[in-house]
Amino acid sequence: MKGKVIQFRRGRHTIHERHFLLDVGAANKKEAEKFVGKSVSWKSPAGKVIAGKITAPHGNNGLVRAIFERGLPGQAITTEVEVK
Repeated sequence: MKGKVIQFRRGRHTIHERHFLLDVGAANKKEAEKFVGKSVSWKSPAGKVIAGKITAPHGNNGLVRAIFERGLPGQAITTEVEVK
């Protein structure tokens, strides 16, 4: 299943480098909770794969939070991830 990287998880003054918000196609928070615990992977244009895990829903509109083993580069925003 495919998902899309939306943005870094951030606050007003801080950015969490390993935490990202993903759109996995869920319509609401209840549907997004079904994805918690699944693994995700992002593949760079050079072929390098960075793995992560979905940890929690984010907000009420179906976004999820994922923590990656390493931080993704800024170019990863708006690109696809593979949800397993």
